[in-house]
Amino acid sequence: YLAKQPSLSAVLRDPSGCEGLMGLVEEQVRVCRRQVEAMDAVKHGAELAVEECHHQFHSRRWNCSTLQGLQVFGKVSIQGTRESAFIHAISAAGVAFAVTRACSRGELEKCGCDRKIRGVSPEGFQWSGCSDNLSYGIAFSQAFVDNPERSRGISSSQVLMNLHNNEAGRKALLAHMKVECKCHGVSGSCEVRTCWKVMPPFRKVGNVLKEKFEGATEVHPKRVGSRKILVPKSSRFKPYTAHDLVYLLASPDFCDWDPQHGVFGTSGRQCNRTSPAMDGCELLCCGRGFHTAQAEVVERCSCKFHWCCSVKCKQCRHLVEVHSCR
Repeated sequence: YLAKQPSLSAVLRDPSGCEGLMGLVEEQVRVCRRQVEAMDAVKHGAELAVEECHHQFHSRRWNCSTLQGLQVFGKVSIQGTRESAFIHAISAAGVAFAVTRACSRGELEKCGCDRKIRGVSPEGFQWSGCSDNLSYGIAFSQAFVDNPERSRGISSSQVLMNLHNNEAGRKALLAHMKVECKCHGVSGSCEVRTCWKVMPPFRKVGNVLKEKFEGATEVHPKRVGSRKILVPKSSRFKPYTAHDLVYLLASPDFCDWDPQHGVFGTSGRQCNRTSPAMDGCELLCCGRGFHTAQAEVVERCSCKFHWCCSVKCKQCRHLVEVHSCR
């Protein structure tokens, strides 16, 4: 919902603005009231998640189409599936990432750089600079993103699945933190290095979670004492870790138009006639065949460097074949 709002600043200028944001549960409204300044970062995190989901699935039958319009997670067709697992993971990671980035930029009063990393490392460099305060971003994401699930009661299998996948998304961010350094010394001799920790690019997080999507574990609920836990559905499946995605239900094939369940089908989608992969016409079109049409493409060509300092190009037009599913 927040990703699709045109702007939050106008809404949040009003003292009761948090109540006006669509799609928030009561506890999320309370978090919003306590930290109004963080809500632009939350919106940006949601936008990052939607954008990354579209990038990772653009050539598959399900191309993140459920994220169109304001009915973001409301479609039953993907609830409990591995697609839902990916959406929850990337959304939780997106909010943690954007809030952490806002902390490092000094945009939020309640947090700043991570100053806990101090002293000299075993490798001999000095910890300094502005390390990304990911622990704050993760805590915020847990308080904000997990709340709709916790408000539904912890005993539901769907809730257990969603909370696990939210945490797996945040762990993908945490596991790929990297160290950046700056050298100090005569003529860049690097006698002294100061280093700090930064988050990975969000594309890296998306790539990691897409791999987790491909290897997600199908689970079912099992009661252990008074608790319900999720265990692999088959004894042949490897036990899943806190970093893996889990799902409860097999996915639909996403081939045919079914607006009631939020499935847009693949009719009209462009496909690659020569590819044997999921973007190929055979698989993407679900065996229905495809249309071929000619399209004119305009590209820059015959580029020349002119001293000094510009590059001038011509525009070339040529026809290409475009294939789209029946």
